[in-house]
Amino acid sequence: MSERYDVVGIGNALVDILARVEDEFLAENGVEKGVMTLIDTARAAELYARMGPATAISGGSGANTIAGLAMLGSRAAYVGKVRDDQLGAIFAHDLRAQGAVFETPMAAGDYDYETGRCMVLVSPDGERSMSTYLGVSEYLSPSDIDEGMMARADWLYLEGYRFDGPDSHEAFARAIAACKRGGGRASVTLSDPFCVDRHRDAFRRMIRDDLDLLFANEHEVMSLYRTDSLEAALAAVAADVRLAAVTVGPEGAWVIEDGVRTLVPTAPAEVVDATGAGDLFAAGFLHGLAQGREPVTCAAMGCVAAGEIITHIGARPEVDLKALLAGRGL
Repeated sequence: MSERYDVVGIGNALVDILARVEDEFLAENGVEKGVMTLIDTARAAELYARMGPATAISGGSGANTIAGLAMLGSRAAYVGKVRDDQLGAIFAHDLRAQGAVFETPMAAGDYDYETGRCMVLVSPDGERSMSTYLGVSEYLSPSDIDEGMMARADWLYLEGYRFDGPDSHEAFARAIAACKRGGGRASVTLSDPFCVDRHRDAFRRMIRDDLDLLFANEHEVMSLYRTDSLEAALAAVAADVRLAAVTVGPEGAWVIEDGVRTLVPTAPAEVVDATGAGDLFAAGFLHGLAQGREPVTCAAMGCVAAGEIITHIGARPEVDLKALLAGRGL
């Protein structure tokens, strides 16, 4: 039998194209500062042509988590849709170079939609202005789900952003069923309050009926339960799922296990760029579970990983995460 995976992730497959620009560039090109805007193919090509020197790395929230897991030493794999084009090759190569398995068949080179990308324009003050073309990533389908791979996953990690695709709900259901048949457990990250608004009933049903672990931040979980009270939202979470990790910014994260709530603090850090903090928190937490750690310890590991990410530009660690955790006694 093939080797099992600690975690298999499913979500968007995007290439982040990062470039430093002056504020004048944003104004001249109609880019709203500090905001993520969805764009089409033509706009993506236009911006790319006008950008200066740039760095391209595999991205997307779920892919960031899987890359973090691979860096920590977990056996990790990812499922996300790219096209057989230049950026698709960059995505596949970069994720594999981190140590993750990526075997999702590429869409043909003449497919209607190109590989998704996010133009990340970084201003002198560190603010990130993002223009995102989802491309073929949006069209992940049930046929892209390798049930054999899902059945070999100890944990399945689903990216909430991918709930927006036309066939994503069915793809997720297929992956969860195969994972459970193989003895694995399933988790989801809610990704964004507006994503929750669009799919609240489906998220609630999936969390209550099919999932073992929920990741969210305070804004997402309050959106999920239509409340302005974090206390009420945490109580509702405890009634719906056995295990949850809810991040609360600089305060740390609430761990809810079998109805028992524990606040795990995070170490103070200078915030340069919060992008990717939730992604790496999930990576640290899931890695801890893969190592057989208790959930409260897993949350501490997640807080350390997230704390590293927020100190620099970009959603990939700039230090050895394993050594960082070891230095904190984790």
